[in-house]
Amino acid sequence: MRHRRTGRQLSRTASHRKAMLRNMVTSLFEHERITTTVPKAKEARRVAERMITFAKRGDLHARRHVARYIRDEKVVKKLFETIAPWYAERPGGYTRILKLGFRKGDGGETGILELVKSGDVKEADLKEREEKAAKKAERRAERAKERAEALAEQQGVPLPEEEEPKKDDEEEKK
Repeated sequence: MRHRRTGRQLSRTASHRKAMLRNMVTSLFEHERITTTVPKAKEARRVAERMITFAKRGDLHARRHVARYIRDEKVVKKLFETIAPWYAERPGGYTRILKLGFRKGDGGETGILELVKSGDVKEADLKEREEKAAKKAERRAERAKERAEALAEQQGVPLPEEEEPKKDDEEEKK
C-alpha cells in the first residue's frame, strides 16, 4: 500500500531526484522560466512554491531553510529581495506550466515552468531590459569608434569629422 506517499519517482533514485529538483528550482529562480517535461515541472512546482512561501516570510530562519535547499547564494538573495515581493499579496499559485507538445525523440510531453508576474512587474521588467539593451548598444558604438580611431591612428589616416545631429526647428526656437 502506498498510503501518504506523495510525489513522483520520475524513474530516479531518491538522491538523484532530490539533486535534479534542486537544480531545476535554482534554474527557475535564476532564469524565471525553464523548459522541461510536464511531470518534472509539476514536481519542481511543488518545491518552488514552497520556497517562495518561505521567502515571503523573510526572516532568518526562512532564509536558512531556503539556503539548505538552494545552494547558490545569489539565487537565494534574488528570491528574497526580488521574487518574494512580487507575491506579497498573492496567497499561492506563483508558477504556471505551459504545455508545449511532445518531444520528437522519445515522445515525452514537454512544457515551460515559469513564474507568474503581475502587469506592473512585467512592465518594469520590460523597461529594465530595454534600458540594458540601449546601454549595451551605446557601449558597443563607443568601442567601435575607439577601435576605428586606433586603427586610423595606426595607419596614419585622419578620421572624417562627424557632423553634429541637426536639432528640430522647435528646439532651436526655445
